[in-house]
Amino acid sequence: MTLPLQPPLIVHHMGALDSGQRFPQNSFETVRASLEHGAAFVEVDITALSQDDYLLVHDPVLESETDGTGKVAETSPQDADALRYKGTSVRVPVLSEIVALFADYPDARLQLDFKNTTPLESDEPLQRLVQLVEPLGRRVIISSEADWQLRRLQKLSPALDLGFDIHFYMDWHDTSYTRKPDDVPQKLGAYGYYDDHPLASRRIWSIVEYLADRCQSMLGLVPDASTFYINHRFLVQSLDEGFNWAAALHEAGIRCDAWTMDIGVGNPAAEANAKRLLEAGVDQFTTNTPVALREFLGLP
Repeated sequence: MTLPLQPPLIVHHMGALDSGQRFPQNSFETVRASLEHGAAFVEVDITALSQDDYLLVHDPVLESETDGTGKVAETSPQDADALRYKGTSVRVPVLSEIVALFADYPDARLQLDFKNTTPLESDEPLQRLVQLVEPLGRRVIISSEADWQLRRLQKLSPALDLGFDIHFYMDWHDTSYTRKPDDVPQKLGAYGYYDDHPLASRRIWSIVEYLADRCQSMLGLVPDASTFYINHRFLVQSLDEGFNWAAALHEAGIRCDAWTMDIGVGNPAAEANAKRLLEAGVDQFTTNTPVALREFLGLP
């Protein structure tokens, strides 16, 4: 595989499509609409049910996104069948339905953002996931911030394509962002990045040396991961300071995905950063506005 990818891939975040009828994020209907539109890559969130399947939701409690109550992990597939996305009549799908849908679109890829970040008491949910996605083979990639989950998945199925989001380990925000008390990393390090690693406690190296070392250290967290997922603001801040994450990852044979690049919806930072990250060699752009972003970047 030659990196950077040319042209870069556009990933439909939570199945989003900014053309035609709009459906709830992560819904079967929005995923199908994106595939019918010709999407090459669709991302959805998955959270483990009590058994058998996964629910397409972002949060661990049903109240956040659905008309149900309680923990997703304590919800049976039978009870999940009655759930609707909050404020709609649209049913909440399970992963097996999405896998079956992709069988009709053999050229499309599926990214599953694994939202069970708390360590699991057993490997059963992971084994369940491996079995559910088996029909798609290398057309599916499982991503997570929880490197510990990815390493366990790797042991269960060495052929799985895995992607790692670094933001539990490093993050960056401008002064307009209000961090939550439970956000990790907890500490603002000496180099201006949120980073709880001891290396960030004192500023001794140059910022480029610091970023290069932190990048190198994270390469070993998920051996053979094909893709790193990084916030676009973080990527541009690093570029401003002389370090190109995409180029560094390419040296290790890893793709760089920038998220979440939304165009024309009051997100000036994304609009300012998109073309710069294209020039920097980013391989994938995750977005809620795939049609607008493709046009903005002049992609075929």
